[in-house]
Amino acid sequence: MKNFFPACLMIALLSLLHPLNGKAQTTQKAVDKKASQINFIENSWGEALKQAAAKKKYIFVDAYATWCGPCKMLKATTFKNKDVIAFYNSKFINVAMDMEKGQGPELAAQWGLQAYPTLIIFNAKGKPVYGTVGFIKPNDLIKFGVQGLNK
Repeated sequence: MKNFFPACLMIALLSLLHPLNGKAQTTQKAVDKKASQINFIENSWGEALKQAAAKKKYIFVDAYATWCGPCKMLKATTFKNKDVIAFYNSKFINVAMDMEKGQGPELAAQWGLQAYPTLIIFNAKGKPVYGTVGFIKPNDLIKFGVQGLNK
């Protein structure tokens, strides 16, 4: 019993000194997640428009379907490229829209979408300025973004 107190004290001290316990660990995971992918607003065109107007930024839309193979490839590869992440997170308000649920079907009709993935750049007022259809490699996605910003 006399070794109990020093052991408890040691555990308490270690838990205080460990930088990734409790809330700090959750915060670090959120930072790591943000750094490992494009930060997308999920399925909220209205929120994207609101943020774009407030921040005076163009909007990058990933219009996808859950069953779409090339859409899944984009999410697993291109959208996780460090150069793509840095470029899109700094230059755009990014929104990923499932075009088969919520606002998706209405927007797909409004935007005239016929295949997925469709990637669209809108100006800060919500006017489409540039788009492409299909899987795209990281370097090409950055070029696409640059071209969209110049429209």
